[in-house]
Amino acid sequence: MAARASPPPTVYGALQTLKRTGQLPAETYGEDTATYTAALTAAKHLSGLRRAELENVVANVQQMAAAGDFIPSRLPALMLTLQSNTQWWSHQPIPGADQHVTVPGSHLVWEHYPGQGIEIQWLATFGEANGYYDNGHDNTQLREVLEEAIPLATQRAGGIAWEYFFHFDGGAPPWTSGLSQGTALQALSRAYVRLHEPAFLTAATQALGIFQTPPPAGVRVAQPAGTLYAEYTYAPTDRILNGFIQALNGLYEYAKLTGDPLGRQLFEAGDAEARAITPSYNTSAWSKYDQHTESNLNYHELLTEFLVSLCQRSSEGEPGPPAATPAAIPGDQVYCTTAERFTADLHTPPVLELLTHKLPEGARGGVQIELSKVANVSIAVREGVKVVWTNSALVEGGDPRLLWVTPSKAGTYTVSVTATDLAGNTASTSGTIALGAPVPARTHTRTGAPTKRR
Repeated sequence: MAARASPPPTVYGALQTLKRTGQLPAETYGEDTATYTAALTAAKHLSGLRRAELENVVANVQQMAAAGDFIPSRLPALMLTLQSNTQWWSHQPIPGADQHVTVPGSHLVWEHYPGQGIEIQWLATFGEANGYYDNGHDNTQLREVLEEAIPLATQRAGGIAWEYFFHFDGGAPPWTSGLSQGTALQALSRAYVRLHEPAFLTAATQALGIFQTPPPAGVRVAQPAGTLYAEYTYAPTDRILNGFIQALNGLYEYAKLTGDPLGRQLFEAGDAEARAITPSYNTSAWSKYDQHTESNLNYHELLTEFLVSLCQRSSEGEPGPPAATPAAIPGDQVYCTTAERFTADLHTPPVLELLTHKLPEGARGGVQIELSKVANVSIAVREGVKVVWTNSALVEGGDPRLLWVTPSKAGTYTVSVTATDLAGNTASTSGTIALGAPVPARTHTRTGAPTKRR
């Protein structure tokens, strides 16, 4: 008889194993088991959405324990997440979807992910630290947020990383991101130069680990021209440009401010790939989010901002010691010209043309248009002055079709088309579509099998 497989570790069991093997001090073990017990107890006394949110946070923790993902360095952030959710769903107002919230006693930015509680939003946290740096007079806040963040990093990919503990876009926790890690590099290296705190430099240097390591531990993806730094450790085939460009911003800032040759090497490897692929994300009317789809407005603006930042940095010269003589980075203009194009796209109406001019009557016809960029498109079909059909949809640029269930009546109909892009720019066009008899099936003379015309 085959041996029965051992059940996966429970949270209590995983914590007990860490204590028994000397990886978790007894005092910390007691605190962590108490945190987990408190979450279970609190969930039983809640109801409705509050209970569901907390139970789902607990479930994510249980899944990580079962998967063997409990390691000592991960537990501080994991237990803080559990503790904060226990307090929030027991006492605080219910936040809106994707709303940023402040947990009492914490300088971190938290975000409500519906169905998974509130989670540390590391991109926003390090973005806020960069805001403190840019203000020039918020040094206390800059120090406080980074001093809270550093101990919450996990040992990962030979260095440290700030991880996410919830399911997102097909990825299971724990995962991390080249986008948030690049922003962390930026904030930490800047804070080190301003505040002269060695711990900030140490953390920044250790944060290079994921950029040297392929997924799923890291984000380094070898490419023909250089290296791509992935947005998500669980999705190495996704080519999301905004996260890649911001990772380069962070690596550039780190290399320039610290003079670390490794940072420069990592930047140059990514820069070579980014200069090769960035033009392919420009549709000449809008930006692409990844290799398949156009950006929404938020990601278009974010990518533009990141490209402007990299344009300005790369124009200063290659990263290196602050005293080094700047040398131009070949091809850095691709960042500048692409950013200029994307900025112009925010104020340029879509280009629109009606392509369909004939349809069969009494059919589910498709009114095809030519559209330069993603937009909300609406059609109105009129017989004389009477509107007989309307339809609308958010569609990407190209040659999309909008449904029209055509009437069983031949004739000529007027079609008005309006497209409003994501930035609010509008274009309109109109034309006529003639409805005729349905095209009959053609019978093959030898076999009698009907053959439809193409």
